[in-house]
Amino acid sequence: MAAVHNKDSWIWAGQERVAALLAQIGELGVPVGLATNLGGLRLRNPVITASGCYGFGQEYAPAIPPEALGAICTKCVTLEPRAGNKPPRVVETPAGMLNSIGLQNPGVDGFLRTELPWLREHQARVIVNIAGRTIAEYGQLVAKLDGAPGISAIEVNVSCPNVEREGMAFGVSAKSTEAVMRAVRRETSLPLICKLTPNVTDVVEIARAAEEAGADVISLINTLLGMSIDTATQKPVLGNVFGGLSGPAVRPVAVRMVWQVRQAVKLPIIGMGGIADARDAMEFILAGASAIMVGTACFTNPLAPLEVAAGIAAYLDQHGLQLEEAIGRAHQR
Repeated sequence: MAAVHNKDSWIWAGQERVAALLAQIGELGVPVGLATNLGGLRLRNPVITASGCYGFGQEYAPAIPPEALGAICTKCVTLEPRAGNKPPRVVETPAGMLNSIGLQNPGVDGFLRTELPWLREHQARVIVNIAGRTIAEYGQLVAKLDGAPGISAIEVNVSCPNVEREGMAFGVSAKSTEAVMRAVRRETSLPLICKLTPNVTDVVEIARAAEEAGADVISLINTLLGMSIDTATQKPVLGNVFGGLSGPAVRPVAVRMVWQVRQAVKLPIIGMGGIADARDAMEFILAGASAIMVGTACFTNPLAPLEVAAGIAAYLDQHGLQLEEAIGRAHQR
C-alpha cells in the first residue's frame, strides 16, 4: 500500500530537514544494516517512540512520517477509559521532568475504534503499551487486542499499582511479574515486551522472571519515582505528589540496568531513559540493547527520533559496523 502521509504537512521543521534525515537513513541505513529483530518483531530501524511521550502518533505526524520510525509505542491503554490524575501533572527538573499523568487514555475499545485505524492507515509499526489493575485485567486487555489488524507487538507495563496487593506495583516482585506475563502469554501469539521498573532492588531477578514466563523482549527502564516541592507555597508541585522522573538525569541508571539484564537473559532488549541523540542511543546499544526508545526528548525536539535514527546510521557507517555487530559490543573484553 502506498504511503498516505502528506509531505506538505511537515510544518514543524520544514520539508527539507525531514527529507535530508530520511535520505541519510536511506543512504546509510541499507549498507550498514539498521534493521533489527525483537523476538520475531522485525523493525526497519531500531528507533521506537516511548510510551506516554508520543501519544498515539497523530500529534507528531506533521513532524515525522509515522512509517519512517522503527515503531510507535502507544500511550498506555487500559481496559476502561481513564481521566488521569488531578493537575498539575508535569513539572520540569534540572535534567528532565516529572510526570504524573495517571494513564489518561480512551480505554481499549476507544483505542481500537479511533486510534488504531489511523496508525494502520499511516503504515506505522504499532506496539501497544498496556496496564491493568489486576492480573485478570491484563489478560482481558490482551484478549481484546489479539488479532486486531495493525498491531505488531504488546508492551506490558508492570509498573502499575496492583489493587489486589494494596497498590504495590506488579513489577517490584518477581512473582507478580511472572504471574502477569503468564496471564498475557495465554491470550496471544503476538510478541510480548515486558517493561521493567527501575524502582527495585534487583532488576535482574525481575527480568529473569519475565523471561521464564514467556516474554519475548525486555524493555527498560520505566521512570524513577520522584517528587518536587514548591518552596514558595511549601507544598508538593504535582497534584498526585509523586511522579515519574525521565530525561537525561536517569540515563546512567538505565544504561547500567540494560548492561546487567543483557548479562542475565537471552531475550532481546529495548533500552530507554534520557536518550536525546545518537550518542545516547549508542550507549544503550553497546550495553546490549537491540533497539531503543526516545521519549522525553520529543517534547523539546519533535524530530529527535528521526535524528537519532540518522545518527545511528552515521555512527555505524563510520565504524564499519552492522547494527547486530554493535549490540552488546561493550561487553567484549
